[in-house]
Amino acid sequence: AVANAHSKSGDTRAGLEVLSKIADLDPQNTDVRLQLAENYLQEGMLSEAAAAFTEAGDNLQARGSVDDAVNAFTRSLDIQPSDAATLSGLLAAHTARGTADEAAELIKRASDSTPDNIDLLSLLATAYIQAEDPPQAEIATAALVEKEPSAYLRFIEVARLYLSIDQLDEAARLVGSIAEQMLSDREDRQLLDLVNELLARDGDHVRALRLLVRVHWWQRDVDNLRTALDRLAEAAQTAGLTDDERYALTQLTRLAPEQALYAARLQELGGATTEAAAEVLPEFATEPAENEVAFVHEFTIEHEDPPSDDAHAFEWNAPTEVAEDHDDDRSGDLGIERGFTFEAVVGEELPQEAVHDADDDDRKAGMRAQELESVDFYIAQGYADIAIDTLNLLESQFGQHPDIELRRRQLDQGSGAAASIVDHSMPVEHEAESVAEFSFVPENVECAPLSEVHEHVFEKPAVTVPVIDAGLAEVFEEYRVSAEAETNGNGDYETHYNLGLAYQEMDLFEEALEEFQIAVGIVSPDDGTPRYLQCCNLLGHCFMRKGVPQLAIKWFNKGLGAPNTSEDERQALRFDLAAAYEQAGDLNQAKNLFTEIYGVNVSYRGVNERLKSLESRMM
Repeated sequence: AVANAHSKSGDTRAGLEVLSKIADLDPQNTDVRLQLAENYLQEGMLSEAAAAFTEAGDNLQARGSVDDAVNAFTRSLDIQPSDAATLSGLLAAHTARGTADEAAELIKRASDSTPDNIDLLSLLATAYIQAEDPPQAEIATAALVEKEPSAYLRFIEVARLYLSIDQLDEAARLVGSIAEQMLSDREDRQLLDLVNELLARDGDHVRALRLLVRVHWWQRDVDNLRTALDRLAEAAQTAGLTDDERYALTQLTRLAPEQALYAARLQELGGATTEAAAEVLPEFATEPAENEVAFVHEFTIEHEDPPSDDAHAFEWNAPTEVAEDHDDDRSGDLGIERGFTFEAVVGEELPQEAVHDADDDDRKAGMRAQELESVDFYIAQGYADIAIDTLNLLESQFGQHPDIELRRRQLDQGSGAAASIVDHSMPVEHEAESVAEFSFVPENVECAPLSEVHEHVFEKPAVTVPVIDAGLAEVFEEYRVSAEAETNGNGDYETHYNLGLAYQEMDLFEEALEEFQIAVGIVSPDDGTPRYLQCCNLLGHCFMRKGVPQLAIKWFNKGLGAPNTSEDERQALRFDLAAAYEQAGDLNQAKNLFTEIYGVNVSYRGVNERLKSLESRMM
């Protein structure tokens, strides 16, 4: 009534203020917002009109009225053609309608007019991804990375898009172009996952196998490196790529000299290459020098002329990566996680050359005492077999010793009280340490080397250490054994779900992901239970904690697409999805989702502060 009164009296501006208040009080009433936008336009208030059209478009998009949303965003762009928020909303609407290519054209036009606008370049790369146009997505991403080098991981989306249309050579080329930067940024896990996706499509793809060799070499994972080299040699032989095969065989004869077949085939090809034979094998690299030579396949980011599969493009001469952030004696490990096998773990911590150093008795004594602490822990937890295996390895490394014999006698007597076993060679203050202060480390869980475990597990009471008593450990072990005993690979949902929760609580996200992925495969989105939604949500959170927001986005979206989801559940998933987009660097998508949440509940989980923070970052 007040708005109409102002309009009749000719005070149009006052009437617009009232209409604006009405629109704010009823954000779902898009008719009022559109009327407000039209009135702003008539009064020449262009920025206000554009903002009103955009807000109306966001509300229409949230309600699923994608055609009306496209019209509203288009009206806004007629006024402000390069507004990033409006273009982002338009892309979302076109994507929902299946016409993302139309949005990409408009975003390209806006980006060309303001070539230094990083937000528009980022949005353009996203638009071509949504339009499933990998060549254009690659060009746009390259332009973005040229101005924002930290965004290079956006190439992963493009590589996966090439994969989705079975262009494996292009995908492998693109992954190769960022492989070294990913390794230097400690993204080796993500790189390995990407290479394995390539090899899942074609297990004999030579360029992908080169990358696999590179990753395992960088990780100093000798067992997997040998397997990868074997695959590379076989694939290269089949493809007729002699230089690749010769390189792989050169390294295989060094890693497995007992295998005569490798040597015989290598001789047929003309013998070992000088460069390959000069490389320092990971097995022996404990303190890499600055000039240490290791295998690196040199790649270039050139989109017009991608490197060929010819042998001359296969280089092996760049310096190895050195872990600069490790200040202890484990620089050779480079911080990678190992499987929990005692030959690998103890062997890693007890290098052979140290055993024969007669002038290093003190260091050997310290190492022996450190490893004996782990034996005490295994005895206390009732893992007699593990304790015996570790003692045998210690004895093979250091020879017989009274402290080792003391543990053997304790095992023979069947006592589990490790507190009664005291290493009298250690300082007195260590004698107060009790088994009750130790954490449970479950069998068959990937762990860091034992020295790292000691740093975090065998701590004095002054250090906060998570404690899991024997009863809880037993429950955890029952879940683990139950999951392993299932014969069909799927098994019982509750078992895998609860085991995933246990791993998640222990911050073992890799193992938690595996269990949740098994659990979600057992259930169905439309089975009438919340189980599918719960798994999607937990998978998303685990991927967020793993630093892979792109996969978190995938699972949160799956959860949003599940039927029979309540509005409260959808609101929570939208918030988590927005946080994932923010972590992935897609600030426009994050802002759109947070804005949608804000329109429904301004106090929801601090969304107002999140929006303010985002807007300050986007300025």
